[in-house]
Amino acid sequence: MSNTPQHCPGFEANKDLKSFTCKCPECGEEMEIFSDEFDKPRTCKKCNKPVDFTQCKADF
Repeated sequence: MSNTPQHCPGFEANKDLKSFTCKCPECGEEMEIFSDEFDKPRTCKKCNKPVDFTQCKADF
C-alpha cells in the first residue's frame, strides 16, 4: 500500500470552497473569486480599481 495522498495537500480544508465569476464594475474585466475571499479587498488586474464583490450579480 502506498502512502501517497490521492489529492492535493490542504484539500480537506478547502473542499467546500465555491468559485464565482464577477465583472469589474469599472471596465468589465471578468474576475474569479473564491467563497473564502469575499471579505478581502481586491482590485481589478486590468484597471486597478477596487472591486466590491458583494455587489456582483450571478450570471447563469
